[in-house]
Amino acid sequence: MTRKLYWEDMYCREFDAVVTASEGGRVVLDQTAFYPRGGGLVSDTGTLGGVKVTEVLKEGDEVFHVVETPGALALGQAVHGSIDWDRRHKVMRMHTTAHILCAVVHRETGALITGNQISPDESRIDFNLEDFNRERISDYIKAANEAVARGLEVSSFFMKREEALKMPGLVKLANALPPSVDVLRIVKIGDVDTQADGGVHVGNTREIGEIVVERTENKGKNNRRLYFSLRQPAGRPAR
Repeated sequence: MTRKLYWEDMYCREFDAVVTASEGGRVVLDQTAFYPRGGGLVSDTGTLGGVKVTEVLKEGDEVFHVVETPGALALGQAVHGSIDWDRRHKVMRMHTTAHILCAVVHRETGALITGNQISPDESRIDFNLEDFNRERISDYIKAANEAVARGLEVSSFFMKREEALKMPGLVKLANALPPSVDVLRIVKIGDVDTQADGGVHVGNTREIGEIVVERTENKGKNNRRLYFSLRQPAGRPAR
């Protein structure tokens, strides 16, 4: 099983590891800071031993690094990994923003998430809503930006599944429950949101910047799609 350094320290940019499997262009390490694609989030990219990592995938407890040069990394080889930090931090900011937006919309309407795509430059969330007019969107974004500006601490911890699912508002995905595992990872954003989640986040909402609505779409009778981007906070470099 791959040790997931991205859960232990989401600000880990470089790390050392050993290749435990290498077949074609897919490489497995004993530990990794590369976040794999999943949950609507794109994967990290970067380099392993100087070889470009184009995508990262997760299957069960294993994390597979797709490298540009198949066969370049051998079983048992010690490698130094480096993630594309600019890309990662953008995704972290976007992902924490998505949680805040979902919490605000859920609080005001009871709507659940029917889909999402978190990317570095623009992201989207789908809600099971019949109505999503301009005035309401402005109110939701204003409330979300006010939460961001409060400088909320973001933390994660693990809980037994049966205990975690007793927490109100833990599940905000339509027709979905967290994976059937005994222990769930929980992400808490101040007093705004608590969800079962396996993704990467910023440590404080001050890193997010300003949430900007790009456009909205009607994707069906009860499905409204919101696209958003972020303006970089002034004078707050990523730590």
